[in-house]
Amino acid sequence: MLFAFCVSASAQQAKKAFRIGYLSSADPATDSPRAAAIRLALRELDYIEGQNIAIEYRYAEGRPDREPGLAAELVRLKVDIIVVPSGDATIRAAKNATKTIPIVMAGLGSDPVTAGHVESLARPGGNVTGITGLTTELGGKRLELLKEAVPKLSRVAVLYDPATPRSLHEVKEVLPADARALKLTIQPWEIRAADDFEKVFVALNKQRPDGLYVIYAGPLMRPYLKRIVGFALKSQLPSVYASREAVEAGGLMSYGADLVDSYRHVATYVDRILKGAKPADLPVEQPTKFELVINLKTAKEIDVTIPQKVLARADRVIR
Repeated sequence: MLFAFCVSASAQQAKKAFRIGYLSSADPATDSPRAAAIRLALRELDYIEGQNIAIEYRYAEGRPDREPGLAAELVRLKVDIIVVPSGDATIRAAKNATKTIPIVMAGLGSDPVTAGHVESLARPGGNVTGITGLTTELGGKRLELLKEAVPKLSRVAVLYDPATPRSLHEVKEVLPADARALKLTIQPWEIRAADDFEKVFVALNKQRPDGLYVIYAGPLMRPYLKRIVGFALKSQLPSVYASREAVEAGGLMSYGADLVDSYRHVATYVDRILKGAKPADLPVEQPTKFELVINLKTAKEIDVTIPQKVLARADRVIR
């Protein structure tokens, strides 16, 4: 009887555990810091992996064609919720796979209304909600900060994947006007396949721009972040990015949403939905906290002196 009671109690305990699907366009190593940050944010809300939640991780490893199948797998597993820490294609794959399981965006896609993920930010209307980034809209601010850090800046190479809609929008619609206002010339360089990196790097070494603006959105760019940073260091190119992970890897500077704050918001959405809230009733939030991160070790290595007025505005300085 005691054994039967223990088995029954264990079964009841197991039923209390929620199953969370985690669908990423990247590979496990590249995505590891993000997954760990979201786990930590969930832990702060008393959701502990292996105790009251189980997380099913699925990684497309830079292959968009795998995403629909991975999303379908999570649906077959009957997860309670799907967290998508990736861009539009991955969000769309999850949305196409289910109209009922709640999907939480982690702020890496483009405008979710324009992309068709939600009806409006205030009233999402379906099974998708979460946070949206302002990555594209902050393009001008990044260029401005790069110029303040490197006053001699004149020509800036922009590295991007044209297959990623928000990257294309930033290069074609946002950056040109911002560059003109700052009296800068931008030189877009497309990365359509992994083999393109070396070709572009060789061309950049010949043209010698004054700086490098990297849009590493999408499954093609993210896995090669360290390679891009390594090229910028070797070529002594001041580089700017959207998030601090690039600066921690050796990039010069970044300006974007505070990722720790963003992941806390993701965890909050998960918490509210698991407690019964419907995605359709949870407004999509935009980031409110931003951070400027500067790597002084990199500045020294590429022989750049960051003006004190720029350093004074930094939220974090890597020395």
